Amino acid sequence: MKVVTLTPNPSFDLTYRVGELAHGEVQRAESVTVEAGGKGVNVTRNLTRNGVASKAVAPVGAADGERFLSLLAGYEVVTVPLREGVRMNLSLVEPGGVVTKINAPGPTFSPAEAELLVEETERALEGADWLALCGSLPPGVEPEFYGRLVALAKEAECRVALDTSGEPFARSLGAGPDVVKPNHEELAELVGRTLTTFGEVVEAAREVRERGVAQVLVSLGADGAILCGEGGECHAETPPFVPRSTVGAGDSLLSGFLAGGGAGEEALAWGVAWGAAAAKIPGTGGPTPEDIHLEEVIRSPTVDAGRPLRDAAVVAKA
Repeated sequence: MKVVTLTPNPSFDLTYRVGELAHGEVQRAESVTVEAGGKGVNVTRNLTRNGVASKAVAPVGAADGERFLSLLAGYEVVTVPLREGVRMNLSLVEPGGVVTKINAPGPTFSPAEAELLVEETERALEGADWLALCGSLPPGVEPEFYGRLVALAKEAECRVALDTSGEPFARSLGAGPDVVKPNHEELAELVGRTLTTFGEVVEAAREVRERGVAQVLVSLGADGAILCGEGGECHAETPPFVPRSTVGAGDSLLSGFLAGGGAGEEALAWGVAWGAAAAKIPGTGGPTPEDIHLEEVIRSPTVDAGRPLRDAAVVAKA
């Protein structure tokens, strides 16, 4: 299997590990890491580290190109040149895995740069089984961008996974991606109502499927994940643990789901195992085979509709 990922808005991920964060005070970091990131880049790194062929497509400003690629040595990366540089995202990680994340908007694309990104992605699809479209769209890129790429991938007989949010998410559903991976908050935003139970998550996921999506993979943080597909709904989770960092855990969930076949209960279990492994290690480097414990996953072929979410997804009413 080969997976091509597209990250239209990649980043340098700067992570500071600190003691309890004191707002307005000067503090010293316990450690600092810098990684080349972005959701699709993370997926390619996760897959490659676990023996699955993957190629990342990412737009990179000329001044940042050498540094970005140096941080991804050993991975297959196609860079698309930009006039502006790569954004820098900041994560502050406190004890217990509490993360404060600040994401920059990213460079502004010209129409020609957006078109070149489409062309390079289409070229990279040769021989690919999956195209994973991941992350936010940078300024200057139209919200229909992902929908266009879904259609191009389908013409190439390549399955598509979509992991985004907001308007680009809503505008892409009609193109018919094979799987979408919102978290419960992104799902609540899409359907426009608060989600407090597993049953409400399932109902929302069914609505997304009615808009043209084959499978909806909903990440629930400490509650694991729910998969809604043609065969119904299923749930998987791991025993409780204290996370070291949840940054990139959703990307690992999608990575494991694709590595596990990209459909059904077994793929869901793989995804949850990979996501949990990522949450137990610092940074966004992703898990290796030694970190992943599929045997720890608790699988449920049905969903307990009345079970409350540990963290409800609240949508404020206008």
